[in-house]
Amino acid sequence: MKKLLVPTDFSDTSKNAALFAVKMAADIQNARIILIHVSDKITGGSDGSPLTEDDDDRRIILGDALTQLKEELLAAAKVQVPIDFDIEKGSSLVETLTRYVRHQAIDLVIMGITGATRLEQIFMGSNTLDMAKDSICPVLIIPPDAQYRKIKNVVLASDFKDVDTTIPEAPLKATLDLFKPALHIVNVDSEHYVELSDEYKAERAKLETMLQGYSPEFYFIRQYDFFDAISQFVADKNIDLLVIVPRERSFLTGLFKTSHTKKLAYHSHIPIVAIRQ
Repeated sequence: MKKLLVPTDFSDTSKNAALFAVKMAADIQNARIILIHVSDKITGGSDGSPLTEDDDDRRIILGDALTQLKEELLAAAKVQVPIDFDIEKGSSLVETLTRYVRHQAIDLVIMGITGATRLEQIFMGSNTLDMAKDSICPVLIIPPDAQYRKIKNVVLASDFKDVDTTIPEAPLKATLDLFKPALHIVNVDSEHYVELSDEYKAERAKLETMLQGYSPEFYFIRQYDFFDAISQFVADKNIDLLVIVPRERSFLTGLFKTSHTKKLAYHSHIPIVAIRQ
C-alpha cells in the first residue's frame, strides 16, 4: 500500500493540500492518506495561553479535530479512500516529519505552501521548502488554491550534467509509477547557440536509457530565464506536475530562494515534486 503523508495545522492552506491529496489518492492504486499534526503544545486565546497542560487532554482535542477534518475531506472530495491520522509531539516540524517518514516508510509527503504577502512567504513557506530540500522521500508541494486534476503530463527539469550520479533513479521511478503519466524532460540552457554539445548528447542518451520504460520526450530550450521557460512550457504542454531534483551547486538550487520560489511554487497552478538524490 502506498502511504501518502499530509501534515496539517488546520489552516486553509494545509486543508487545501489535504483535499488535493485525497482526490489524488483516489486515482492511485492501493493508496492511503495519513493526516499528521505536529505540535509541542496547544494554545488558545488571544494571549496564546495553553488550553491544557495535560498530554492526554491535548490528544483528545487533536483527535477530535482530525476526525472532523477527515470527514470534511471525504465529503468535499466525494471519493472513498482510506484516511488515518496521527499526532506527533515535537518542537521542529521538519525533524519530526523526517523521523516519521523514516519509521513509517512513507512514499510521498504532500504539503501546502502559501504566501499572500512576502512575510507569509518567508515564514509560512519555510517548513515546506526545508522539507522539500532535506526529505528522505519525495515531497509534493501544493501551491495556493491549486485544484486537483488527474496527473497525465509530467515534466522533469534537468541540467543534463552527471545524469548517472545525480538523478535519483529509484525514487523518481517510484513517483512516476504512482501516476503513469506521459513524461517530458526539459533542459533550459542559454549557452548552446547553434547546436547541442557532444556532452549534452551523451547525458541525454544516459537519461533516455535510464527512463526508457516511460518513453520520455526530450526538449531543449535556449532561453536565459529558467523559470520563464519552464512556466511557458507548462502552459504550452498542459503539464500537471513539475519534477525537480534539488542539489548543491545546481541551477535548480535557486528554486529554493524566496524570490525564485515566488515564480513557481507560490504562483504556479500545478504541484511541484522535489526528489532528492
